[in-house]
Amino acid sequence: MLEDSNIILIGMCGVGKSTVGVLLAKELGCRFIDTDVFVQVLENKALQQMIDEVGIGAFCKIEEKHVLSIDVNNAVIATGGSVVYSEKAMSHLRTGGVIVHLDLGFEEIEKRVKNLYTRGVVMEKGETLRSLCRKRQPLYRKYAQLTVDCSSKTQEDIVSEITERLKVF
Repeated sequence: MLEDSNIILIGMCGVGKSTVGVLLAKELGCRFIDTDVFVQVLENKALQQMIDEVGIGAFCKIEEKHVLSIDVNNAVIATGGSVVYSEKAMSHLRTGGVIVHLDLGFEEIEKRVKNLYTRGVVMEKGETLRSLCRKRQPLYRKYAQLTVDCSSKTQEDIVSEITERLKVF
């Protein structure tokens, strides 16, 4: 891992940011932070409950505030899929590490995400998973310093690819 740097995982819901993040942190012997869990703990509410109570805009501000408060080194940080809506949050994360986009085709995401309307996904009323992917993909590409295609790979394969590719960073 880069000396005193973080590895920040971004990508759509269902790509495996949290699972890969835990395995990557274990492999590298560093701490792991899941920003969705971090926000839930600090707010003492589930993500979906917050979105339902305050709306998408206010939720994104809450998420941004808590991501901006993260001040760690040598950590793997798995972000919520909506963190890319905040330029401030992404800039903050980038100053502390390398942004890795875990990419996966829509069909595979669709197979994996079964609880779309209860898992705390930031999406407008009437928005579909497909339209959400179309909206977010350009943002993931914009912020990514490294993109890993996760199609047809095990979580262990993805961890290995990230560690290998970060050696040249």
